[in-house]
Amino acid sequence: MTVLYEDNHIIAVNKTCNEIVQGDKTGDTPLSETVKAYIKEKYNKPGEVFLGVTHRLDRPTSGVVLFARTSKALTRLNEMFKSHEQIKKTYWAIVQGVPKQPEARLENWLIRNEKQNKSYIAKPDAKDAKKAILNYRTIIRGEKYTLLEVDLETGRHHQIRCQLAAIGCPVKGDLKYGAKRSNPDGGICLHARQIEFIHPVSKQEICITAPVPDDSLWRQLSASIQ
Repeated sequence: MTVLYEDNHIIAVNKTCNEIVQGDKTGDTPLSETVKAYIKEKYNKPGEVFLGVTHRLDRPTSGVVLFARTSKALTRLNEMFKSHEQIKKTYWAIVQGVPKQPEARLENWLIRNEKQNKSYIAKPDAKDAKKAILNYRTIIRGEKYTLLEVDLETGRHHQIRCQLAAIGCPVKGDLKYGAKRSNPDGGICLHARQIEFIHPVSKQEICITAPVPDDSLWRQLSASIQ
């Protein structure tokens, strides 16, 4: 586990594509418990350690995850993530092919299929459809893949994965949304690169950046811009 930032109220770590943020039916140890154990040992805390989950990343996605260390911070961060105010998440995605437009704003309506754990593009009047908006720009083009920067305006289920696949550019390794083949590590090339927000207690501007995965393609495509 790599800690990216910590203070008395919050802690941010760089999640790998094999970790889950919260416990699920797999029974695997979640990142939240790993962070609790880290805090308990580092600060020699007796008893149960408080840690609040403020947002989640899909298991195959890597990048920065922010946790709250106090109830005050958790309440305020939950409000910020819900309203999308005073907080901005930026993702990097390695996609197959090249988008027709080097940068664009994508607006779609999505429907989530709970059984398949997958989202689909739908018509605006479809039952349970929710509006999804993101902005992307091309950072660099490779021979087979393109590195995109993605800013979310909404936070829908599998939003980036679904919307990029809809323009013919599925995320590398994302078999669920049309990628040609899986990645050796079982993850997908979607990385929560940065989170910017107003600190829930100090009110200072915080910007946390997560290094890209230790992978040859990630290193190759991002080398010229880091």
